[in-house]
Amino acid sequence: MSYDDNNVFAKIMRGELPSEQVYEDDMTLALMDIMPRSDGHVLVIPKDPARTILDATPEQLDACIRTVQKLSRAVMKAFDADGVTLTQANEAAGGQEVFHLHFHVLPRHEGVKLRKPASGMEKPEVLKANADRIRAALANG
Repeated sequence: MSYDDNNVFAKIMRGELPSEQVYEDDMTLALMDIMPRSDGHVLVIPKDPARTILDATPEQLDACIRTVQKLSRAVMKAFDADGVTLTQANEAAGGQEVFHLHFHVLPRHEGVKLRKPASGMEKPEVLKANADRIRAALANG
């Protein structure tokens, strides 16, 4: 399968769609999931095209995992979480819905279940408030 330049993440990176971004470096971007399964649910993507983990370069994977770790620490601090769940799916049979490599970072609390996938769009003001908490956690190390 080839990379589709019109996927939602490609459009976000070109500025064609809005997003609430929380972190960016030379190779990665982290943004709030608009249908979060937990408060503080963040997505980490490589900036360069990669459809799945199977066709990503080692450099893209290294950069993504470094950002995933950074964001995992930040969401745990920002949301006083007890843990973090990471998910990553490849191809439709694996559960992938947007065909640009992405990692989900979900802060977790004991006894609190994740919301169902695609269970509803979050209000932009809530996404911004949650993003502000994560940005503050990143700034304060």
